Amino acid sequence: MPSTNGTNAVQKSSSWGAIPTSDVARRTFNPIRDILTRPVRPLASPKSSKDLLSLSIGDPTVFGNFKAHPVVAEAVEEAAASYRFNGYPPSVGLAHVREAIANKYTHPDAPLTANDVVMTSGCSGAVEMAISVLCGAGKNILLPRPGFCLYNTIAGSQNVEARLYNLVAEKNWEADIEHMESLIDENTGAILINNPSNPCGSNYTKAHLRAILAVCERHRVPLISDEIYADMVFSGQTFTSTAWLTATVPILTLGGLAKQWLVPGWRIGWILIHDRANAFEHVRQGLVALSTIINGPCALVQAAIPKIFAKVPDTYLPELNRQLESNARILETEINNIPGLNVITPQGAMYVMVKIDLAAFAGITSDADFCHKLKWEESVEILPGECFSYPGTVRLVITPPHDILRAASARIAAFCQRHRK
Repeated sequence: MPSTNGTNAVQKSSSWGAIPTSDVARRTFNPIRDILTRPVRPLASPKSSKDLLSLSIGDPTVFGNFKAHPVVAEAVEEAAASYRFNGYPPSVGLAHVREAIANKYTHPDAPLTANDVVMTSGCSGAVEMAISVLCGAGKNILLPRPGFCLYNTIAGSQNVEARLYNLVAEKNWEADIEHMESLIDENTGAILINNPSNPCGSNYTKAHLRAILAVCERHRVPLISDEIYADMVFSGQTFTSTAWLTATVPILTLGGLAKQWLVPGWRIGWILIHDRANAFEHVRQGLVALSTIINGPCALVQAAIPKIFAKVPDTYLPELNRQLESNARILETEINNIPGLNVITPQGAMYVMVKIDLAAFAGITSDADFCHKLKWEESVEILPGECFSYPGTVRLVITPPHDILRAASARIAAFCQRHRK
């Protein structure tokens, strides 16, 4: 017989309590997103009434001064008007798109075919898939310090130990090879490099890339090469893809549309599989399996890629790099004129790293404290080095217009003068 005490049953079942999250959710933490969504804590000093100037997020579209080439928009419009890309794509990506990417990035010393390309949801999705396929729970991965915090976020969420190898600021952020090699053991699943670098703005020489590859070769550890800023380098610099320099080390090269084509919101990335020693047989199968989790990224934006690659003029990227370098040099000059701050000269990408002499300032206890008080007192938002596992520094984005960069620099100078000992 059904219970006649319906009221008590409802009352009892309505007391849910706190439902626990999964271990993966508890382990997932992105420090940049945490800092940017955290309310500014009230301080004893007066709060600024100025408009916020944000030099925190590496999104070149925010201020409208960097715009995608018209061909980029036209390519999506044509794909949409064709009605051919409204359905599910293959999970690894549309075949003709993968062929276009392979053709663009193939090299005589590192040939690619469409079968060596896996499409992903942004380069962040490529990072996640690459770490997932090479490292499982109980494994470790070598990551750069300072480095893009998402690497640590993904490794931590998957219960993969992140071992951080040092980058040397005085050597244009080259990896400390001896330190890197000391971190490797039998459970090391991969070494990850980011070149050109976020947050460092560095660009590695062929000689340094070969030194890293030699470590991989000696220990039989595959390489993940995050090259989302490929070819985005300044005057006097030449970009070299790591895969061009080895015929034996297996490499997963990561890329995407976000930065070079100024469309980070489109969330299209890719993994290029370089495996001339045939060591990635199982890794290839694993990437295909992982791609089925979301059945591939947006078919419509994928379909725009062949036209973007074919029709955006060759003059586009050199002009973009020229503008970025002009912005970087403004920040470098302005910030280096502030006692207690020292810019490490950037060679590419979209960032400058600044060392803080904390001993020069009164009442500033750390890089995070510097950033918090700067935002409170001057309404300038930058990121502390702790986001990149490198305390004592801050990162500034170089993509705002010149007037914003100069205004932000002036506010930082006023802040530093106010707190100088």
